[in-house]
Amino acid sequence: MKDVVLLEKSELTAGSTWHAVRKTPQNCLTTYFHPGINLKKIHYYSIKLYEKLEEETGQAVGFHQPGSIRIATTPVRVDEFKYQMTRTGWHATEQYIIEPEKIQEMFPLLNMNKILAGLYNPGDGHIDPYSLTMALAAGARKYGALLKYPALVTSLKPRSDGTWDVETPQGSVRANRIVNAAGFWAREVGKMIGLEHPLIPVQHQYVVTSSIPEVKALKRELPVLRDLEGSFYLRQERDGLLFGPYESQEKMKVQDTWVTNGVPPGFGKELFESDLDRIMEHIEIAMEMVPVLKKADIINVVNGPITYSPDILPMVGPHQGVRNYWVAVGFGYGIIHAGGVGKYLSDWILHGEPPFDLIELDPNRYGKWTTTQYTEAKARESYGFNNIVGYPKEERFAGRPTQRVSGLYKTLESKCSMGFHAGWEQPHWFYKPGQDTGYRPSFRRTNWFEPVGSEYKQVMQRVGVIDLSPFGKFNIKGQDSIRLLDHLFANVIPKVGFTNISHMLTPKGRVYAELTVSHQSPGEFLLVTGSGSELHDLRWIEEEAVRGRYDVEIKNVTDEFGVLGVAGPHARKVLQKLTSEDLSDDAFKFLQTKSLKFSNIPVTAIRISYTGELGWELYHRREDSAALYDVIMNAGQEEGIDNFGTYAMNALRLEKAFRAWGSEMNCDTNPLEAGLEYFVKLNKPADFIGKQALKQIRAKGLTRRLVCLTLATDDVDPEGNESVWWNGKVVGNTTSGSYSYSIQKSLAFAYVPIELSQVGQQVEVELLGRNYPATIIQEPLVLTEQTRNQLQKNGGKDKM
Repeated sequence: MKDVVLLEKSELTAGSTWHAVRKTPQNCLTTYFHPGINLKKIHYYSIKLYEKLEEETGQAVGFHQPGSIRIATTPVRVDEFKYQMTRTGWHATEQYIIEPEKIQEMFPLLNMNKILAGLYNPGDGHIDPYSLTMALAAGARKYGALLKYPALVTSLKPRSDGTWDVETPQGSVRANRIVNAAGFWAREVGKMIGLEHPLIPVQHQYVVTSSIPEVKALKRELPVLRDLEGSFYLRQERDGLLFGPYESQEKMKVQDTWVTNGVPPGFGKELFESDLDRIMEHIEIAMEMVPVLKKADIINVVNGPITYSPDILPMVGPHQGVRNYWVAVGFGYGIIHAGGVGKYLSDWILHGEPPFDLIELDPNRYGKWTTTQYTEAKARESYGFNNIVGYPKEERFAGRPTQRVSGLYKTLESKCSMGFHAGWEQPHWFYKPGQDTGYRPSFRRTNWFEPVGSEYKQVMQRVGVIDLSPFGKFNIKGQDSIRLLDHLFANVIPKVGFTNISHMLTPKGRVYAELTVSHQSPGEFLLVTGSGSELHDLRWIEEEAVRGRYDVEIKNVTDEFGVLGVAGPHARKVLQKLTSEDLSDDAFKFLQTKSLKFSNIPVTAIRISYTGELGWELYHRREDSAALYDVIMNAGQEEGIDNFGTYAMNALRLEKAFRAWGSEMNCDTNPLEAGLEYFVKLNKPADFIGKQALKQIRAKGLTRRLVCLTLATDDVDPEGNESVWWNGKVVGNTTSGSYSYSIQKSLAFAYVPIELSQVGQQVEVELLGRNYPATIIQEPLVLTEQTRNQLQKNGGKDKM
């Protein structure tokens, strides 16, 4: 695409880049490492691009690649390194755990007293951001882009056909789409069209020393060092050292005046006043770790702005609610993301779908609940937690709860450990008197393990209640509603009064989303998706409705309705006490939906449960949640009713071999390899999105398949994204996992080559530095309640 224009407010390298480039020392680190699976691809592409930029553009970029070492000084940090290594085998990125002796050899200036291990990435290093920017600009011009500066954008005007008028003092530009990549000006740009992007500038300082004799005497450049407990990075800068700390959330400084009053209009190449007192404890730790620092003189202290989103990850992609408005904002680590994100966005714009799944960067992960106060609290926490241990099932508590709490929050908050889901608080697990109620993150089984087992038994043997209010919920109606949904979904449209599970696919036949579709009355539907997919899915639906000119009304009712799940063998018995409506198997069939009342509370009831047991999801007004919960709990006393949370539900759905969007399926997978053939109707008349691509995929044949594994482990269970080994090689990866309380073994889904996908095949799964034997099993491990009933009716008890 040649018709691309960059409008730069002042000049290239102003803003956060200037903070990195000021004077001679540069502070732009480049690393292959990232704990996120697909973000590794962004880092990888950036580095590979930078390696060839000088050859391609003729512009030197000042790229140093001495490697980097993260050092572990505690046993739990060593576990974290092992945890990260389990996720590196199926990636192109080179990464190794190295022993203290190797660390000393590579970084001879280190005090080795406390060092237990290192995580080493060859090819890491640092780059001159000024030269890099100029090389990227030269390359853009070479291929036809127009770079205009100074060109201040004064207003953005959307037109009815989806195009934009972009106003500048030099005139107007008509654009088919716009990308907000304005750094710490991104909030101001967003406000021009009524959007409040959740971004906060934080102050980041780094220190540069004078020449140090021991550094000058080195024969090769030191690798970049990251002391994770000390929360600082350190690298060689000519014959001295450059040192950058991340202060605690109590000490770090947010530039909150920019949030309340806007960025000062003339700000571009200025810096903030330095404050060594704020980082002194980190300097002292660094001097203990690298003793030559004690004798070094500080010649420069740089303090400039970096833009943070609440969770420190950038926001990249199209924005829900605004046509053809894209963002690439909130980069706490701009240079290492720049090349990869540029490629990612370009591919998405050119081809109409993302090249791979990066929902963690979706700008639509935030919504109206994301207030300025929340954004500031989370930015403080994210900055202070820059080098904190990254546990599985991690929770961070700043800024919580938001205004987005279910009607049960006050009832349940003292009884359970809550998890954060798109602004909502949702019970992960419940504790009983005498149990450890604290947040105890671990790489191994921890204090939630036994309580979750009790909740599992509760649902399998009696009846349990779960708060599912965070689900994303949309009403769709209008004369073209059936036609739109038939175009969007690979499944058929359910009959009135029924529900099914349906998938939206991309044009290339990958799984963009999974929703339940309930046909409530002729032409009127309730669509339900996972909490983290709410605006991600809504944007796609809205865009297709506009593109195809469908006459429909789409309404997001997520915040209006609460949802309670009731599941277990006694679920019908409990709920029948509360309604005159016949809930028997013949009168209220599986996947049927009805509007009724429980104790005079209006409810839309769907006979479905992600546990795979007899159950209903009850959709109701949010203000009725507490009352509905109370009547259900009171009605179930005789049946021993109790609560359960999402951890138990995950164990239950894995045993039933239910796939989860974001794990077993996403924009990296197609529904055939994910085992979703049952939900994909290639013979339906409608030409749904991805249909032709799927036919080609089926004709060509699959190269891999999703399988179910049992693992013989000790005190560790798979989480997903671990490497799968066979015959001494990495051949695939897990997608999610849990402990199976029914067979008392670990259970996981995994993608493996088609030739290794047979039941009984032996493989290995890497967990915390050890390969555990695993066996592919016939799925599901536990039959669903519906299947068990059918088998009993058909006289198949022995088979069951």
